[in-house]
Amino acid sequence: MSAPVTTHTGHLVDGQRLDGGADRIEVVNPTTEEVIASVPAGTPADVDGAVAAAARAFPGWAATPVDERVAVARRIAEGLTARTEELAATMTAEMGTPITFASKVQVPNPANIATGVAEVIEAGFFDGEEIGNSLVLREPIGVVGAITPWNFPLQQMIAKIVPALAAGNTVVLKPSELAPLTAGLLAEIVQEAGVPAGAFNLVHGVGPVVGEALVSHPGVGMVSFTGSTRAGRRVSALASETVKRVALELGGKSAAVVLDDADLGRAVKIAVANCFMNSGQACSAWTRLVVPADRHDEAVELAAAAAAKYVPGDPADPSTRIGPAVSAAQRDRVVGYIRKGIEEGATLAFGGPETPEGIDRGFHVRPTVFGGVRADMTIAQEEIFGPVLSVLGYTDEDDAVRIANSTIYGLAGGVFSADTDRAHAVARRLRTGQVDINGGMFNTKAPFGGYGQSGNGREFGHHGLAEFCEIKSIQR
Repeated sequence: MSAPVTTHTGHLVDGQRLDGGADRIEVVNPTTEEVIASVPAGTPADVDGAVAAAARAFPGWAATPVDERVAVARRIAEGLTARTEELAATMTAEMGTPITFASKVQVPNPANIATGVAEVIEAGFFDGEEIGNSLVLREPIGVVGAITPWNFPLQQMIAKIVPALAAGNTVVLKPSELAPLTAGLLAEIVQEAGVPAGAFNLVHGVGPVVGEALVSHPGVGMVSFTGSTRAGRRVSALASETVKRVALELGGKSAAVVLDDADLGRAVKIAVANCFMNSGQACSAWTRLVVPADRHDEAVELAAAAAAKYVPGDPADPSTRIGPAVSAAQRDRVVGYIRKGIEEGATLAFGGPETPEGIDRGFHVRPTVFGGVRADMTIAQEEIFGPVLSVLGYTDEDDAVRIANSTIYGLAGGVFSADTDRAHAVARRLRTGQVDINGGMFNTKAPFGGYGQSGNGREFGHHGLAEFCEIKSIQR
């Protein structure tokens, strides 16, 4: 499998494509383990140039009529759709997401997010609100630093860039160095959509260098970050020095709660699919399956049978349901957690730490199911970011809610019940930002974000757009 060719792999600053210095970061295909491209290892000086360009462009872009900014958002959505095949193939090559998932989710969701931003604005988002003798307005913040992850590279870039630009801000993007090629394609789409020079800038590099320079920069008014909770803490600390606004979308350890009246077979099938989505590399994945204790063994058996249908393979093959981990380091991290689960006494029902059968290269992990998991075990508390499902039994509804709420995270979750009202009641008790009832569909217009150490702020739709706005009251 070869990588698609991108037209440029350098920085984009003030409308100019820059190759950067001699130091490069290699992009490795996680399926073939081959180097498929390289991007410049950016420096603080590169960040300074990009922020300066964004600051110069801000007054003009902020003054651009709202309907013109809406038109840009719609053109970005159209550009994504027109280049679906290229974008999907690029993501598959650089981070291993299955091509079918890339084509049906990893590109369409971002296009829908961009369209949703346009629709919110067209519905009167910037019209102002009368409160007594005050007119309350939403205005842009200034220069936004966007730092995005590798697992949903396009979605997370669009979730930041489009609302930030639509609100009148200018942007400096630092994409993940593990999956930077998608960012190069997006830069082309943004330019073609009519965003003026300097309003959107792209600087490649690693987090400790480029990311920290961007977060610390006094010319940046807001940072929107998606990544690990550990990195999010660092972002918060650095940003506090200049009291800039910070939006964080961080880790998760989400639970799918199956009530005793639910269709267990259907619930387990949906939960396994959610857990193994994107090769298990999703912050919102339901990695804990919480079931009635007297049906625990049945649930484990059903989960193992469902997991057996996820055969690791070439993600460029449309029939592949699960591809490799993004890197050797990520594979080793996941395998380490599997070993930890065994050491702590969980029952290995399917999978394990060994290399999948028939795999001779690539960073693949065996889809794994554990039974007999206690809520205090490492695999039930820490984010693994791989295809590892833990099944936990509960004694009653209160115990199920306690288990679901027993981690530092609160990003997503699910509730299954034959009684919708009962499911809603339990969903309200879960301390988490999103809950799907009986497999409810993901909604790119509803707010996405977490409680606790899953972050703060929200993305998508009305609430996501509001993150990129200042509020001004004018008394009359």
